Amino acid sequence: MKYKFMLVLVSTLAQAQWLNFPTPGVPRSKDGKPNLAAKAPRTADGKPDLSGVWHVQPTSMAEMKRLFGNRADATDVPGMELDTVSKYAVNILLDSKPEDAPLRPAATAVMKQRAGKDLPSSGCLPLGIPLNSLLSEPFRIIQSPRLLAMLYEADDKHRRIYLDGRVLPKEFDQPAWLGYSVGKWDRDTLVVETAGFNDKLPLDIMGHPRSEALRVTERFHRRDFGHLDAEMTFDDAVMYAKPFSIKLTYNLWADSDIFEYVCAENEKDRAHSVEK
Repeated sequence: MKYKFMLVLVSTLAQAQWLNFPTPGVPRSKDGKPNLAAKAPRTADGKPDLSGVWHVQPTSMAEMKRLFGNRADATDVPGMELDTVSKYAVNILLDSKPEDAPLRPAATAVMKQRAGKDLPSSGCLPLGIPLNSLLSEPFRIIQSPRLLAMLYEADDKHRRIYLDGRVLPKEFDQPAWLGYSVGKWDRDTLVVETAGFNDKLPLDIMGHPRSEALRVTERFHRRDFGHLDAEMTFDDAVMYAKPFSIKLTYNLWADSDIFEYVCAENEKDRAHSVEK
């Protein structure tokens, strides 16, 4: 992995808090456990309700070793073992053959410049999209008719996705870490368009870059009560010769919540880092 895997993220599983508090409205089987195969809920206005605490369906360690070598687990960070994250967190271009990877020379140059350096999050900067929803930490969706919020445990950041009919502006005076997002419903699928990013963050741990031209299209479909299917398409003509997509499933963590996260709390790594 060309980008050093030091995220300064050490967390405990979110299921450990709010013990013995069954969330109201969760369908349950006879033994009292959440029925994750139950019908997906809807809001009062009939739209699919995406609310809940979600965690990316992780990639198995066997698959991680097949993809990244038998020593892949040597990169494990306590609380964020490699088989608790998505393979796309490591390499967002996994679905492209190396000879077909759509990297432009500008992207290759940025990756060479970043090689061997820590992720920006090691200095308490955000993880960004999509990395903050691909790691060990869950995120919470809070949905209302005109606004949907995503609260990320990983770096204590949030996104506001406006559902009030507005469209993205053609230009952005202030590029943002997580961009600017608007959404609309395509039947039972929420389609989110995000643009206005700055160019300061990578898309994955390997360091695949983004530019201010990046536009991300996400499609979210709650298949049933316990599974949220997502497709993300990345279009950045400065860094990549063509758009590319990844498909994911998020699993519901019922009867749970996200923790607060303070980046510098108990942090002991930075004093041992070597600036390059």
